[in-house]
Amino acid sequence: MRDRLNLTLPAEMIGRINELAERKRLPRSSIVEAAVASFLSPDALDQREAAFTRRLDKLARQMARVERDQRITADMLALFVRFWLTITPPLPEDAQSAAQIKGRERFDGFIQTLGRQLQKGRSVLTEIPDDVGNDGV
Repeated sequence: MRDRLNLTLPAEMIGRINELAERKRLPRSSIVEAAVASFLSPDALDQREAAFTRRLDKLARQMARVERDQRITADMLALFVRFWLTITPPLPEDAQSAAQIKGRERFDGFIQTLGRQLQKGRSVLTEIPDDVGNDGV
């Protein structure tokens, strides 16, 4: 048994229903009936919730990797700076000019090496296992 229901919808929505009905070659009432059935179905809600949960889980894993990489990067930089400051003696005034020139050369070499590594899609962080720092050490 079927019962009639009169309702009002926004003109834009009616236009979209009309377009879909023409494209699918279905009566408008079939489209509205399917939409209402989907809305009232408990399965549809569960499916949407599961999809949201999967997406949130994926985002949480991505964020955890970003945080891990950021921690590793900060620790690498701090360790390098501490090491460099510990072992580098101060230079006499007459040697500073030559040291600055050599420093620029080394830095340019560093930037070129970094550029080549990034062009190849490689990262120092990928060489570090995922479980570093997860064991409480």
